[in-house]
Amino acid sequence: MAKLTISLACCDYDRTRAIFDGRVAVDGCEVVCSPMPPEEAFHRAFKYQEFDVTELSFSSYMNVQSRDGSPYIGIPAFVSRLFRHSSIYIRTDRGIKGPEDLKGKTIGVPEYQMTAAMWVRGILKDEYGVNPEECHWRNGGLEEGGREERAPLHLPPEIDLQSIPKDETLAQHLGEGKLDAVISARAPSTYHSDPNIDRLFPDYKTAEQAYFQKTQMFPIMHLVGIKRSIVEKHPWLPVNVYNAFLKAKEICYEEMTEVGHLYQTTPWPVYELEQVRNLMGEDHWRYGIHENAREIEAMTRYSFEQHLSARKLGPEDLFAESVFELTKL
Repeated sequence: MAKLTISLACCDYDRTRAIFDGRVAVDGCEVVCSPMPPEEAFHRAFKYQEFDVTELSFSSYMNVQSRDGSPYIGIPAFVSRLFRHSSIYIRTDRGIKGPEDLKGKTIGVPEYQMTAAMWVRGILKDEYGVNPEECHWRNGGLEEGGREERAPLHLPPEIDLQSIPKDETLAQHLGEGKLDAVISARAPSTYHSDPNIDRLFPDYKTAEQAYFQKTQMFPIMHLVGIKRSIVEKHPWLPVNVYNAFLKAKEICYEEMTEVGHLYQTTPWPVYELEQVRNLMGEDHWRYGIHENAREIEAMTRYSFEQHLSARKLGPEDLFAESVFELTKL
């Protein structure tokens, strides 16, 4: 039987690389790989449905799925995860000494609905009592003007969200004092040049470790999606794609523990891995639905509470039915 040819768009992470270089195959498939930055994959997938299998923004996916339905169905291969305490940048001349001081402040975000911003707002509310309605929100490009929301917004009037001028940037506004803070996956350029700009959590590693110890959550940013139209014709595909991502991650783990020669360009990667596993367990970058029940429940709640999703979604709304039957490899 001829193999099914599928296209794959995803960042070339260490945990996905074995798929890109051919060490891991998707059973029954010939895979045409297109490594690219996540933002490019999101744009081309959500706007043009260009790829059969693609990395997706979790927040954007929930937004679209809760309304008209996404052309993609998810599998629980969470290729991007990040703690986000490090992503909050503040002006130090605005009396912001802790998270609670963000109440009443004007905060910039590249996209209000982006997953990083959704997690930060959720953490601010759950851990520090700061509600999104108590802040003023401004969206726009971090370093280049004109960025727009990737998924449509349906916010109530009590959420004050306005776009900055298209020829201006969040980094510029933070430096000029038009913003009190910025939530961004990448540091604004003014963070490096302006002495009045710092992280809200300067020792963010300690804050993020404490957050994990308290909640046992490692925030998920991106998942993998497969075109529904293909899954309807080939219902075996989600399981085979998911297994390939699992195997690629296991190869990554093996390389991380190699001490005879180092795969990472850093002197003590094995020591760092041991520290991570002491805190987070052997499988610290977990895939799977049940293995990530806390994170999935938090994300679906955040999305609904923040008026991004039209309804509270459940795992059955997000993931292909066949992957629920899998046990962890």
